[in-house]
Amino acid sequence: MVYHSSFIDDEEITKACGCPLLPLKSHIKGPAPVSEQDSTDIVDEAITFFRANVYFRNFDIQSSADKLLIYLTFYINIALKRLEGCRTLAEGTKAIINLGLEQVPVPGEHGFPFPGLFAHPQSQEEAELFRNYLKQIREETSGRLLSVAYRSNGTPNKWWLAFAKRKFMNIIIP
Repeated sequence: MVYHSSFIDDEEITKACGCPLLPLKSHIKGPAPVSEQDSTDIVDEAITFFRANVYFRNFDIQSSADKLLIYLTFYINIALKRLEGCRTLAEGTKAIINLGLEQVPVPGEHGFPFPGLFAHPQSQEEAELFRNYLKQIREETSGRLLSVAYRSNGTPNKWWLAFAKRKFMNIIIP
């Protein structure tokens, strides 16, 4: 059984491209609302559920937050693929920073991994809002992923990096 997000559709949460802009426990500047530090956010859920959800080829979407969970699971898969050859935390950090500098496509643009999962932006402002949110959430996920993919002594955690070989939803990562 696939693990779903605990966040439910709420009319008060701002949406862009059909995706809720959920609060994050983040120090990174961006459009996401700030969450309390002791609460669970979508990044925590994505990292916690990743090793179980990566095995599934199909994902039954129960809420719009599940769409974001799918996107983050795919992003974690990409990040682990980049970390696969990095033998130290310093090398991994450099690889993740380079991943963060890449262009973030939005629905309707070439390179967006899930056509049809999110609605196309209705305006340029909505596209930029969604791009900035995805950039912020990717940076936050990358930082938290480094803390689980590497041990405190800076060596790789093989129980996490082994999942770089998995294909989420049968999508091949370049």
